[in-house]
This record gives sequence, C-alpha cells and structure tokens, in this order.
Amino acid sequence: MFRPLPFHTLDVFTDTPYRGNPLAVVLEADGLSTAQMQAMAREFNLSETIFVMAPKDPANTARVRIFFPTAEIPFAGHPTLGCAALLATLRNGEGDFTDKITLEEEAGLVPVELVRKDGLVTGRFRAPVLPHAHPGAAPLGLLARSLGLPEEKIGFSSHQPAVFQGGPAFLYAPVADLDALATARPIEPYWSELMEAGQVDSAYLYTPAGTGSFRARMFSPTAGIPEDPATGSASAILAAQLLQSGVLPEGESHFSLVQGVEMGRESRIGLNIRVSGGNLAEVRISGSAVTLARGEILPPSEAP
Repeated sequence: MFRPLPFHTLDVFTDTPYRGNPLAVVLEADGLSTAQMQAMAREFNLSETIFVMAPKDPANTARVRIFFPTAEIPFAGHPTLGCAALLATLRNGEGDFTDKITLEEEAGLVPVELVRKDGLVTGRFRAPVLPHAHPGAAPLGLLARSLGLPEEKIGFSSHQPAVFQGGPAFLYAPVADLDALATARPIEPYWSELMEAGQVDSAYLYTPAGTGSFRARMFSPTAGIPEDPATGSASAILAAQLLQSGVLPEGESHFSLVQGVEMGRESRIGLNIRVSGGNLAEVRISGSAVTLARGEILPPSEAP
C-alpha cells in the first residue's frame, strides 16, 4: 500500500480565488509510475496536474511531470507558474520574497522568477522551446464549420488560421470580433476532422480587445478539456502566430491576454516577445497564482 502524498490546489493566472485556471500539484511523487500519475490526473480531472520529484541535477529545484486527464505533455504554462509559486512559498514562508525556481520539465529546463508582495505571488518564465511552424493544416471552410461560425468571421486584418508548436501544438484561429468569439464552440463531426487535418488536439481562438490586448478561448475536448480558462503554452506559442501575421517589430513587444471570460473564470496572462533579425529570439509568460486548498491523496496501488 502506498502512503498518502501531499497535494495543493491553486488558481493560476489570476489574483482572485475561484478565477483563473485550477491546478493540482502533487508533492513527493518520486515513487509513482507513469500509469499512477495518469490515474491521479484523471481523478483530479483538472485541465492539468503536475507531479513534483527530486531534481536530477541538485542545482535545480525539482523535476516535474505534467498530465492532462488523458495524456502526459512535455510543457504547459499554468502548471509551470503554479508549481513554481507553490514551491517558492513553501521554501520562503508567507512573507514577502524574491526567488527563482528552476523546474526540470520534459521539454527542458524552465527557470521561473517569482516575487511575493502583499500576499500575492507573481512570476514569469521563458518558454523552453521557441515556437515554430507545424505541418498541420487549418482549412478555412472546415474551421468555420467546426466552430459554428460563418467563414467571414474567421480571420481579421493580417491574421489568418495556422498551426504552430513549441512543445505542444495548437491550431490558431483568429476570429473577427468578441461576438464571434463568444458564439464559437466545437461542433462534431467537423471538429474531429479539423483536429485530424491540423494534427493537433487543441484550437486557440483569439480576437482584438484593445491596443496590445487579445481575448482568447481554448478548446481541447479530445484531450479531455472541453474548454481551458488559461493556457500558458498556447499563449507562448501565439508569438509565432503574431510573427507570421506581421505585427511584431524588431525588439520587445508586450501583449495582455484575457482568457476564460465565457467560463466565468477570467484569467490574465502577460506575453513578452523579443524579435531579432526578423525571428523570434525569446518568449516570456507572466502572471499570478493563489493557493486554494491542500490535503493528501492516496495513489492507486496499480493503474485502473
């Protein structure tokens, strides 16, 4: 019989409990098998669960593995930020602090810079993989049918659908306005056809919401996530979509991304992009996290 393991839940990319994206962090997970981790992620049934283990290199803070309810993924933004915020708080206590947490993720090392001030932890990290093109397709007609939108509502200005990756991969669907964003929803059988064409399991929709700001939604029902209130990895990979759309000048650009509004879980994500020689040189994600609950969970003796 395995002993119970400590866990915490946090809401990430928000400064308000019960908003943002919920996350489960399981500590002392070194003895767990992949099958056990997957079963526990399915039990939590959140968009992602992250498992914390001793680092392979003692110079780093921890080794982590991240799971959807249905599969492991190499990198994700809200588990990275939430886990780092928790580990820094456990290490420093409840007072103000500045700290750096380095996580060994399947996609690579991810250093996270953290500050706790007036009870709120904020952090920022650099994407471990620069986003780049993906071979999947995003056919306009199929995309429109899969979202229940007319074709003229797909795309705006120089922004057109495309598929990019940076660890995970996403189909990017710019939509014309906030009404189209609110109306969109996955519709079968077209959705499954779109995911097959794109060679992905997720689509990220976005539309302008003021200067330097976008509103977004992310659907991934085939990965067990009907809709995600905040998707840090998709936000980072959005940099490649914005570069292709011709809206990134040389040097630094900053964008504010608001996601989860339609779910009643408003999330706010900061996106900083550095372009050098017309190419992406660095992508950083920032946001806040609040701890909500803690307890113990008994691992399965074997995976169901």
